Amino acid sequence: MPAEDVVIVGAGILGINQLYRAVQAGLTVTLLEQGGGVGGTWYWNRYPGCRFDSESYTYGYLFSEELWQEWDWSEEFAAQPETERYVNYVVDKFGLRSHIRLNSKVTSAVWDEQAKAWTTSTEDGCTITSRYLVAATGVLSVPQLPDLPGRDDFGGEAYHPARWPKEPIDFTGKRVAIVGNGSSGVQIGPLIADDVAELVIYQRTANWATPLNNHPIDAEQQAYLKENFADIKARLDVSVSGFLHQPAGKKTFDDTPEQRKAFFETVWNSPGFAKVGSNYDDLLFNKKANAEWCAFMEEKIRGLVEDPATADKLIPKDHLYVGLRPPYVTGYYEMFNKPNVELVSLRETPIETETGLREFDVIIWATGFDFGTGAMLRMGIVGTGGLTLNEYWADGPLTFLGVMSHGFPNLFYPGGPHGAAGNNPRYGGLQVDFTQELIDQANERGYQRVEVPKALEQAWMSMLAKFEEYSPFEKRGQYYGANTPGKPRVQLLNSGGRPKLDEFMKEARDSDYQGFFE
Repeated sequence: MPAEDVVIVGAGILGINQLYRAVQAGLTVTLLEQGGGVGGTWYWNRYPGCRFDSESYTYGYLFSEELWQEWDWSEEFAAQPETERYVNYVVDKFGLRSHIRLNSKVTSAVWDEQAKAWTTSTEDGCTITSRYLVAATGVLSVPQLPDLPGRDDFGGEAYHPARWPKEPIDFTGKRVAIVGNGSSGVQIGPLIADDVAELVIYQRTANWATPLNNHPIDAEQQAYLKENFADIKARLDVSVSGFLHQPAGKKTFDDTPEQRKAFFETVWNSPGFAKVGSNYDDLLFNKKANAEWCAFMEEKIRGLVEDPATADKLIPKDHLYVGLRPPYVTGYYEMFNKPNVELVSLRETPIETETGLREFDVIIWATGFDFGTGAMLRMGIVGTGGLTLNEYWADGPLTFLGVMSHGFPNLFYPGGPHGAAGNNPRYGGLQVDFTQELIDQANERGYQRVEVPKALEQAWMSMLAKFEEYSPFEKRGQYYGANTPGKPRVQLLNSGGRPKLDEFMKEARDSDYQGFFE
């Protein structure tokens, strides 16, 4: 008999959610986490400026009203330390810590068809068998560094945002380079610019960054949140985006140029992803409409950055809004007005061929992640007949709901590739629920094996292909794996969004999970 009913890998937001659900169901469960603490993204990414760009209360857990009432988020977009405290609070409140094994990086997970069980091994010498394996490893958990000659020979300090040390770094008076201006790079720069002697931002691709517009949650808003838990949860439970943002209810050219400018000004001053969710309804589907918003943003950037040449480099010329993942910033554009801050375009002067020597004390490699599949393809997963997940996904992931793959029984990966198209914890929460339902149904019916039928996997993949044409994302971005050398360029998000996720889950339930159990 397996030692545990369930082994969960990853103590991030979804791993803890899955652990809570398994414990509530009375299952024996162990969670393996490679880090020294819980929180996942919010454990590893502790760099200056790291914070949500989803509203705190829409990102946190909704499975307990008592938890909602007890925890007070201090800001609309909480910083990393607060989020890490929150996850630890949840773990302790629900008695989950005794189920968690830290500093246990998974090195292999092998399915035994005869025993109907997984054997999972870790780098620290733990081997454990379980009926079910849940890989809640996340899509942004494997940092990657550029393959540059001499990178490993750098004699100064070097950091990646996702492996930031717990001890504060003293940047005072140092010459610092930040390579990359995605979501992490744009957060770090403004936080250290006043301390350093020199800050050089190396930018490969300009991004449409817009203000986060964070603010403290005052007593009035706190009271509103407490009083309206049921309504907020109900709205988030059906929200296509996983946010509370209200759509504009009109298209771009329904308004006059003057009305559009006034509306765009309101959107510019709105919080976070409201710039997508509360913008004109045709923003992502009408390139001419999107270009109107981009022209407005360009004007804003030129007004914030004093040097015209620098401003010009910061304005994307090769994609519209949401063509790449849009970052949300505080003081980013204004940072370039400081005399000690410089922007270098890697399109004009690549690092390998830059004329002259630039000396730095610190390099921050804000160069992103092996998105979507990176963690799972490093777990050594072996399914039926010795088939490895790396082989099965050689040309890109094959999934059902972004949760299961044919040929890998009793394996689930909520929050994995093809799962989300919005606020990750809201999409992932649906997948956690579906995973637990399948486990519960198998146990109640006396089955030991759960596997998605190949036809359903193919149907999900066909849906993704059909709706891909409506995706605003460029195929050269991380959502297609294009930032990772040698990786297949295939979509890694759910192009059908929440409606299709709901539809496919409902069909599985309505069929009484036909074909899943054996």
